[in-house]
Amino acid sequence: MNIQPSPEPQRQSDQTGDLEPPFSVVAPSDQTLPLVFASPHSGQSYPAAFIAASGLDLLTLRRSEDSFVNELFALAPHCGAPLIHALFPRAYLDANREPYELDPGMFEDALPAYANTRSLRVAGGLGTVARVVTDGAEIYTEKMAFAEAEDRIEKLYLPYHRALKQLLDQTVDSFGYSILIDCHSMPSVGGPMDEDRGHGRADIVLGDRFGTSCAPALTQCAEMAFTALGYTVARNNPYAGGYTTDHYGRPIRNIHALQIEINRGIYMDESTLTRSTNFNQVVEDMGRVIEALAQIEAVSLRMRR
Repeated sequence: MNIQPSPEPQRQSDQTGDLEPPFSVVAPSDQTLPLVFASPHSGQSYPAAFIAASGLDLLTLRRSEDSFVNELFALAPHCGAPLIHALFPRAYLDANREPYELDPGMFEDALPAYANTRSLRVAGGLGTVARVVTDGAEIYTEKMAFAEAEDRIEKLYLPYHRALKQLLDQTVDSFGYSILIDCHSMPSVGGPMDEDRGHGRADIVLGDRFGTSCAPALTQCAEMAFTALGYTVARNNPYAGGYTTDHYGRPIRNIHALQIEINRGIYMDESTLTRSTNFNQVVEDMGRVIEALAQIEAVSLRMRR
């Protein structure tokens, strides 16, 4: 199979409103699988005003990306499943957080009472509007108004999640259940802000919120598929799944959610953020994993209430 990478995307836009829509959905002409693939962190459209307000260069900001993850799962629509991915970058707005998971120290005015200011992710600087990039460098040189964060959330975050929910609802209506695969990538070695800092990581980390976001058969199927292809696999360590997996994963209600983290070292150059010579092979392998997931029988996903 000859897979050509998509052209490099436009990396800058003038303002938030330019990202219309703020996401892309690549859907098959006929959805034949109860699967939905989502990539919330692969967006690469950076507003010029955001870059200007940051003390960091574009390459440093991009280190928070799950670069090219949407391309790694590009075969999903060809297999019969939709793929949604955010076009806005994670450093600008994180769609894998609660909608208002915010650090009050970043803002010049008071946050509303409904904001979650006490989560561990906020404490680490990685809330819905991140304070730092993944290596711990501060993004902003000055405090912002809450209205700026609210604008991003209303124009980018909420539309993304409305679209994702619609895909899941349509899938349940068509098949009686749905399987959400939340697609991510991770540095090959734990960083300074990680519990496993300095340690090499498995090729693949599967996160099912310690068995609560999906039926065990789904995680087992994914693990077997990756292992058969020669990949090393870990479960829930160091990533057990984020907001998306936790929020949508309701196996008792026939919605199963599994997070897949792919080691960046197996498909890209982590220093230059460019695709490696192994990129196309990883795309083909993800296609084989999708085919394996498509073979799961509905009866194996049934959970007792």
